Amino acid sequence: MRTPAGRIAELADHCVQCGLCLPVCPTYALDRNEAESPRGRIAIASALARGLAEPTAALREHLDHCLGCLNCETVCPAHVKYGELLIETRAVLGTSPQRPRLLLMLIRRPALLRALRRIGRWTALSHWKNALARRLPDHSPWRAALLNLPAGTPSSRARAGQQPADGGRRLALFPGCVASIDDAQAQQAAITLLQAVGFHVSVLPTFCCGAMDLHGGATDAAEQAAARVRRSWVASGATHLLTVTPGCLGALRRALPGASVVDPVELLAEHAAKLRFRPLAERVALHLPCTQMNVARTDAALLRLLRRVPRLDVLALPRPPYCCGAAGSHLLEFPRRAAQLRDETLGRVAELEPQRLLSSNIGCRLHLDAGIEQQGLRWPSQHPLTLLAQQLEQHP
Repeated sequence: MRTPAGRIAELADHCVQCGLCLPVCPTYALDRNEAESPRGRIAIASALARGLAEPTAALREHLDHCLGCLNCETVCPAHVKYGELLIETRAVLGTSPQRPRLLLMLIRRPALLRALRRIGRWTALSHWKNALARRLPDHSPWRAALLNLPAGTPSSRARAGQQPADGGRRLALFPGCVASIDDAQAQQAAITLLQAVGFHVSVLPTFCCGAMDLHGGATDAAEQAAARVRRSWVASGATHLLTVTPGCLGALRRALPGASVVDPVELLAEHAAKLRFRPLAERVALHLPCTQMNVARTDAALLRLLRRVPRLDVLALPRPPYCCGAAGSHLLEFPRRAAQLRDETLGRVAELEPQRLLSSNIGCRLHLDAGIEQQGLRWPSQHPLTLLAQQLEQHP
């Protein structure tokens, strides 16, 4: 029977050390350090798996710094399964000692998080959170959490319409944890758009998909979340599982290997001829999350949809190695590095001189919003599906 270490070594052996991954790696661009590149991390994982190196804090940090963007997989001539190798290696190492366990526990529990947000609204937290954050060290995950806390009131949960099912066109929407609170508007927009092209959409209960645990080496917690995903999926009776959060897509597909787990953008693009949009004379910058490009692979479909809005000028941000640095819990564990990557991204946005910023991943958008606020910029941000639903002709 193959051991986890044997599997890691086998995956690492596929790497031919060509270095084509280096130019598309955000952390290599940040540090210009071989150990902060996919090639370097593969070598570290291989050495750890073969017992040729000890899992020191210094070695581990290079692995923990990885954003999991998977840009490297898109250019690898040997088709190395880098994402799988990273997950397997982190599972063997276990969770990082600096992982903010309490904070992540709060984030993973949407009912508790929603209650805390209500308390924050009653205490006018949005008016003094930045002053409180400045009293904390700049490497503190709690400081990062406060700075990334949205100022607005969370929307109500997305709700399915009463439209009857149409044969094999039943969809189930996975709300997630943070997204069920701070991206409920986008989830409702997805339902509106999908119903407009003839789908029936039900909504699953709110809970975490386990992505942060999976990528953080907390394998038991990740498997518990995956089991809950499987139970909810079977109970839904749907033919497709959807999420408006590309960052959840990989974990959901891992939990449901035989199911159709898709970005709603994919289905909407297939039925785009049925959608009519009101004109919007505006220039928007489109931030494409790494997971949308490299996991969902719906970036081209999203651009086509947005360009169906008359008079809308859509400008996509440059391709790799640029990454906003959010990367799940990375913005909490390594806030200074995440801020560097975010500020570089916002610099690219500024070059486009937009009136609005669009991004489909809630973690990315909250992270970018924090930078927009700190820099005194004037760009409202929005999920692309929210904009599309607002411009839909039959939308009230």
